[in-house]
Amino acid sequence: MTFNSLQFLIFLPIVIILYYIVPHKFRWIILLVASYYAYMSWNPWLILLILATTIVSYLSGIFMPKIKNKAGKKALLWVTLIVCLGILIFFKYFNFLLGSVISFLNLFSLNINSIVLDIILPVGISFYTFQTLSYVIDVYREKFEPEKHFGYFALYVSFFPQLVAGPIERPDKLIPQLKENHKLDPNNLLAGLQLLLIGFFRKCVVADFVGIFVNNVFGDIASANSFAILVAGALFMVQLYCDFAGYSEIAAGASKMMGIELSKNFDKPFTATTVQILMRRWHMTLTSWFTDYVYIPLGGNRKGKPRQILNIFIVYALCGLWHGANWTYVLWGVYMWLFMFIESLIKKPVRNFCAKKNINLGVLPIVIIRRCFVFLIAVFSTFFFRATSLSHIGAIYHQIFTTMGISWDYFVESFSCLQIDVLSVVVILLSLIVMCRLYDFGYDRSFVTVTQDNRALFYRTSIIVVSLIAIAIGWFMLISLEGSSEFVYFQF
Repeated sequence: MTFNSLQFLIFLPIVIILYYIVPHKFRWIILLVASYYAYMSWNPWLILLILATTIVSYLSGIFMPKIKNKAGKKALLWVTLIVCLGILIFFKYFNFLLGSVISFLNLFSLNINSIVLDIILPVGISFYTFQTLSYVIDVYREKFEPEKHFGYFALYVSFFPQLVAGPIERPDKLIPQLKENHKLDPNNLLAGLQLLLIGFFRKCVVADFVGIFVNNVFGDIASANSFAILVAGALFMVQLYCDFAGYSEIAAGASKMMGIELSKNFDKPFTATTVQILMRRWHMTLTSWFTDYVYIPLGGNRKGKPRQILNIFIVYALCGLWHGANWTYVLWGVYMWLFMFIESLIKKPVRNFCAKKNINLGVLPIVIIRRCFVFLIAVFSTFFFRATSLSHIGAIYHQIFTTMGISWDYFVESFSCLQIDVLSVVVILLSLIVMCRLYDFGYDRSFVTVTQDNRALFYRTSIIVVSLIAIAIGWFMLISLEGSSEFVYFQF
């Protein structure tokens, strides 16, 4: 069940109504049934995987405090990690790992035929697996008391708004909220509706619309010039952001209407002035997860600069692999790590040079230049993300550096569109900027009691009205061209 479907638009109000109608002690049943129903709408058999992961991690959390010696606790932790990660690795990475091993052996002229198993990729498996691992590791570290109520724990693992594409929640934040007796609050309903509409605009209008042009270019790289590819890369960056941030906002909005706050997943990443800041502001819950459960256990920055650089490399390589079973994603992670490494080398010399020359890096023109440079680095990273194979990456970069020049007719031809369609993209992107500015301006007032501040109601109402109009127009334009699509991060 996708958020941008008629089924979800019917499903969500029914769940919210039932949530507030039934007594508090039975609400977890409503949400758990709704969550399992939403997930089973993809494939009923996939629920068995969630149940297996849920049961193993739940039992681990229950028995871990009862084990007195540390070695026994660590053994139970490792068993849980092996089972949960084993399910993830088998269903998501088995064919990739097997194919990589066979390709490596064939380098020695063994001529082994490739083997591909028909394994379905469960939607959202990376997200809910990491969420269960957070729980088990936090219980092991004695940062969180084990949840004894199986129903609430199962709901924590499968909570439908963020089940298939995050944000990745921690048990100490989400489980207490699931247990809380939330009262029907008009402010929560309005604030949630605001988040829903902004999310729908990002996904259904901006992401899907620019995605048409992106697909046209990357679908026929040989016919595109360098300018068209670079623009397609920039638009793909916008598509990824609006698609994933849109999902996160819809998830947050649906939860907010029930009084439950989800973690913020994006924080204006395109205003970043360094690659490090960009990565901190993009998919923030994943970055935080890798920091707490991989980077710090590896030693973080406590074992010297060379070890810190190696730890960051490992984290970003794994982060790339988390996104998909393909070496292209690993290269994306290494690419981003490389620029962070370069930044760490030049940071101090640049700072000293600017101090000596009395150059203020915080003035607006320099900030704009730094933002554009970081965005350009991000655009080149999208080619790794978009490519289907290593040879495809080579083809993209070959086309960029062998078809130099800017030709408007060639550019339009590469995008397989009319000039009026290019103008439509520009208008929609400008609308996104205006709407986001309006959203940010009113966001701090989102949770102010309406009776205390009438301006808050005005801002929210303005956002809702503008959003409805923009979504309606954009959605009809999109459907007339191609139609809406699934969320990009569902495949991760």
